[in-house]
Amino acid sequence: MLKRGCLAAVLFFCANAILPLSAATDLLVYIGTYTDTTSKGIYVSRFNTATGALSKPQLAVATSNPSFLAVTPDARFLYAVNEINSYAGQASGSVSAFAVFKNTGLLMPLNKQQTLGADPAHLSIDRDGHTVLVANYTGGSIATFPIGADGSLGAMVSFVQHSGKSVNPDRQAGPHAHQILVDPGNHFAYVADLGLDKVMIYRFDGAAHTVTPAAPPSAPLKPGAGPRHLAFDASGAHAYVINELACTITAFTRNPSNGSLTELQTISSLPPGDAVQPGYSTAEILLAPSGKFLYGSTRGHDSISVYAIDPSSGRLDFVSYTKLPGKTPRGFGITPDGSYMFVAHQNSDSVVVFKIDKSTGKLAPTSSTITVGKPVDIKFVE
Repeated sequence: MLKRGCLAAVLFFCANAILPLSAATDLLVYIGTYTDTTSKGIYVSRFNTATGALSKPQLAVATSNPSFLAVTPDARFLYAVNEINSYAGQASGSVSAFAVFKNTGLLMPLNKQQTLGADPAHLSIDRDGHTVLVANYTGGSIATFPIGADGSLGAMVSFVQHSGKSVNPDRQAGPHAHQILVDPGNHFAYVADLGLDKVMIYRFDGAAHTVTPAAPPSAPLKPGAGPRHLAFDASGAHAYVINELACTITAFTRNPSNGSLTELQTISSLPPGDAVQPGYSTAEILLAPSGKFLYGSTRGHDSISVYAIDPSSGRLDFVSYTKLPGKTPRGFGITPDGSYMFVAHQNSDSVVVFKIDKSTGKLAPTSSTITVGKPVDIKFVE
C-alpha cells in the first residue's frame, strides 16, 4: 500500500502530467507572477540551451501572488512569497514551500507559513540551503524560517520590525523592506529598505537560522534614493544596490569581518544623457556568472543597462543599453552558463529571451518569447 505522501504525489502527477525534459541541455524556467488577472500561480517552461527553443509555459502549481521565487542549492525545493496583505486574519502575507519534480517541472505543495508582515516582496535562501529569509514590503519587516529535511518550512525563528522614514512622503513615510540576501560567506544578511534609504545589515547564524543587528547596523543611501535590490560579486568584496526612486546604482566596498558597506560610486541606471522622467523606476540588478558585467532594469524607460566591472576596484563603467520590446521589466534571470537573459515584462504579459555576448556583456534579441500573465521573477533549475 502506498504511504500517504507517496499517494499524494501520484495523484498530483496524474492530474497535472506534462511532457518531461527532452535532453540534458534543457533548463526548467520557473516564472513567478501576480495572479490578479490571468495568471493562476507559478509557471514553468523548458528551455533548450543548445537551440534556444523555449516551450509554451504551463502551470506548475496554483498559488496566490507568487511574485518572487527562490530555489535551494540542490534544486530539490522551491519557495515563493505570497505577496498578499491578509492571511490567517492578520495583516500578513505568507511564504509557500514546494517540492520540485525535475522530470516534469511540476511543483508539489509542502506547506505554508505566515510572515507576520503585509506584502512580502522578496525571499532568498542562505548559501547552505537551510534557511529561508523573507522581506515584508508593506510591513517593513523581515523574518527567517528553517528548512526541514523534507523541504517544508519550520516555524518562524527570527522577526525584525524596521522603523523610521525618509524624505519622499509618498513612498518613504515608513519602512519598506524590499529584498533580503545573504553574503557569499553566509555570515551576514543584507536588507534593501526602500522606505529608510538604508541597507540594513544583520549577522546571520546559519545553524540557528537567526539574524541579529550587526555593528554598524546599516549603510546609508542618498536621501530619496529608495534602495530596492542588491547583488554581490562572487568574493563578497563588493555589493551593488539599485535604487528604485532615483534610478541609480550604488557600488559599495564590503568589510567581510563586520559586514559594513562603504560607498564607492553612484551612477545612473539610464544611458548617458538620458534624464529621469516621471514614471521611471528601477527594478532588478544581477551580475553575470562570469562576474565581469552588471545588469540593471529600469521601468518606464523599459530598458536594461549593462556595466563592465573593474576587477580591481569594483567600479562600474557603462557599456550599453537595450530598449526592451515590452513594458515594465520587473525582473530578469540569467542562465547558469551566462549565455541567455530572460526578461519578465509585467505589464505586457510576456517573457522574452536575449542572447548574451560573454565578451562584451551586450544583449541581442532572439525569436524566443512566451505569454504569461503579469510575470515578475525568473528562476532556473538545471
